[in-house]
Amino acid sequence: MLIALFWCLALALFALATVVGRRLGLIPIVSQLLLATFGLPLLMLLWIEPHWQLSGAQLVSPVWLKNLYSLSFALLLGHILSDVIDLRLDRQSLKIALPSFIIPFACGLAIAFWLLPPQPWLSSLAVGLLFAITAIPVLYLYLRHINYPAAATRRLVQTAILIDLTCWSLFAIAQGSLHLASLLLPLAGACLPLLLRLLGLRQPLLYSLGFFALLVVAEHYKLNALIFGIGYLLCMAALKVALVLPLQAAWMSRLQTYIAIPLILTFGIVQINVHSAMDSLSWLQLGALLLVPIASKLAGNWLGLGWAGASFAGASRWRESLLLNIRGLSEIVFLNLLLQQQLISPALYFALMLMGLIATLLPAVAGMHRTPLVPLNLNIAEPARSPSANS
Repeated sequence: MLIALFWCLALALFALATVVGRRLGLIPIVSQLLLATFGLPLLMLLWIEPHWQLSGAQLVSPVWLKNLYSLSFALLLGHILSDVIDLRLDRQSLKIALPSFIIPFACGLAIAFWLLPPQPWLSSLAVGLLFAITAIPVLYLYLRHINYPAAATRRLVQTAILIDLTCWSLFAIAQGSLHLASLLLPLAGACLPLLLRLLGLRQPLLYSLGFFALLVVAEHYKLNALIFGIGYLLCMAALKVALVLPLQAAWMSRLQTYIAIPLILTFGIVQINVHSAMDSLSWLQLGALLLVPIASKLAGNWLGLGWAGASFAGASRWRESLLLNIRGLSEIVFLNLLLQQQLISPALYFALMLMGLIATLLPAVAGMHRTPLVPLNLNIAEPARSPSANS
C-alpha cells in the first residue's frame, strides 16, 4: 500500500511541477528534470527512507510497476526512434554533425578511460555517446518558439537526427556484438514487417502495433530493444509504411507528460542513494562529468556550424551551438537503459542526469525558454510540424 501511495505521490508532484512550469513558461521536460534531480532525492532523504522505511529497491520491486515501466519505456523509446529514423540527409547538416559528434564523443572516451574507475569497454563507449547525444524534440520546441526560419530549423533538426541515430546505432551494434543471441533475436523480430507484407497485410496500424508490442517484449525480457527498434523501423521505411501512433497525438502527449516520463525519471532516481553516489566520485571526476560534456559539445557545435556556414543572414553561431547542446528525453532514456543493464554506476547516472539538466537549461538562461502557444508534433520530413512539448 505504501509503495502504491508513493508512486501516486510522485506522479502528482510531476503533474504539479509541469503545471507550475507552464505558468512560468517552461517546457515540461525542464520542469520535470528539475524535480527529478533536486526534488525526488530530497523527498527520499527527508521523508520516504526515514519515515516510511522504504528503500529505492523496494519502491521498484512490484511486478505491476515493472510491467508499467516496460510499457512506458517502449512508448518513449519507440517515439524517439521514430523521430530519428526518418532522415533526409543534407550536406550542411552532415558538416555540423561530424564535429558535433566526434569531439564530445572523443572527450567522453578519454574521461571514461583515464578519469573514471575501471569499467567494461561497452560502459566506456556508452559514456562517450552520452557526451555526444542531442535531444531532438526539445531542440525543435526552442526553434519554433523563437520563430526560427524553416530552412535553418530543418538543418539543425536533421543535425540532431544524425547525431542521435549514430549514438543509438553504435551502442546497439556494440552491445549486440557481445552476445550473439541478443543480436539475432531482435533482428529476427525486426523482420516482422517483411513477413506482414508477404502475407499481403498493408495496414500501417498493424505494423505500428506490432512495433510497440514487440518493443515492450524486448525490454521486459532484456533483449536488445535498440537493435530491434532501429531494424523494425528501417524495414518499415524500406516498405514505405508510415508509423502510426497507437493513440491520438493529444492523448499520446498527455500519456508521455503525466505518466511515462515521470515514471521513467522516478524509476531511475529512487534507486540512487545520492550521498553514497556522490561520495564515490571525487570532485575532479564530478567536475569533469558536469563541465566537459557541455564544453566539448559546444566546441564541436561551434566548429561544425563554422564549417557549414550561416544558415541565413544574421544567424547566431553561439545561439545555435547552445541549442544543439540540449539533452532532454533522448539522454534520459539512454541513461535509464544503461542503469537497468548495470553498465553505469548510480553515481555516474546521477552526475550525467545533472549535466543533462544544466545543458538543457542553458538555452533557457539565454532567453529561449518559453513554450510555444500551440501544441506541437514532430515530423522530420515536414518541418511545419513539430514535437510534443514533453519530449
